[in-house]
Amino acid sequence: MAGPSQQLSSRTRRLAVAALILGGMAIGGSPIFVRLSEVGPMATAFWRVALALLPLYLWATFGEKSATDTRPSGLADYSLLVLPGVFLAVDLATWHLALHMTSVANATLLANLAPIFVTLGSWLLFGARVSGVFLAGLGLALAGVVTLKGGPTALGDGDLAGDMTAILAAVVYAGYILAIGRLRSRFSTQRIMIWSTASAALCMFPLAFLLEDSFVPATLFGWAVLIGLAFISQAAGQGLIIYALAFLPPAFSSLTLLLQPVVAAILAWLLLGEPVGLIQAIGGAIVLVGILIARAGADHMPGNSKPESRSSS
Repeated sequence: MAGPSQQLSSRTRRLAVAALILGGMAIGGSPIFVRLSEVGPMATAFWRVALALLPLYLWATFGEKSATDTRPSGLADYSLLVLPGVFLAVDLATWHLALHMTSVANATLLANLAPIFVTLGSWLLFGARVSGVFLAGLGLALAGVVTLKGGPTALGDGDLAGDMTAILAAVVYAGYILAIGRLRSRFSTQRIMIWSTASAALCMFPLAFLLEDSFVPATLFGWAVLIGLAFISQAAGQGLIIYALAFLPPAFSSLTLLLQPVVAAILAWLLLGEPVGLIQAIGGAIVLVGILIARAGADHMPGNSKPESRSSS
């Protein structure tokens, strides 16, 4: 029979997986918000992180404090807390830029290569062990994304510079996940979210202000879209993923990126009337099966630390 610590570990791990899935679903709604936004892509990215600071500040002020959170002690700690925000700002900028440089199918498919770079980075930089079952699940999930987006032939209508920009977005997102995974061994979700979101907003502001013709929404609907993007996709979605990274390997956590096109396709069908055909449905099912297989393989991969020693915030 499993002891109390093992039972706690199992419950905590299931909670982390649930948070990971919910976070991926929340972020999966971001393309809908971006599509409905009244301002340009860079301005939308800025407001996404800037407005998210409000719920994060309220959470940090009135929420339960973490008993094991470490306060940053010097320039090195502050630099590490800022680093994920820099990665996030570059990711948002390159992702939105790629959408305007190449086909939507190419940008989406190539940006979804991030889990490959996270797995590679975990192995090269931190010596993480990667199981064959996990790699099989990752490959199947990626195949599902390709199917969802129309198959390999969908890659034929893009621009080379735009495709490379989308790949850069995937690399930078991998850096974001890996940086968060390392920080989660010392700092709480609250502290990481506030520092990374604030630094991302500071990085995005000059790009949005100088490069966009439309910086401020003209209607209440436009503000509502940006608030939804900030509160749901950024604050809630990224917060849940950062929470899960305290208990799950970064390579597995990055697979939530592959949930996003599935969720986006469902929301586009429900809210925008965009049809979902049989091929798209099969692709979505393949993604989910691949993630389930990778989940089984992740049980044999080391996480960031023992779950029972972690804070719940």
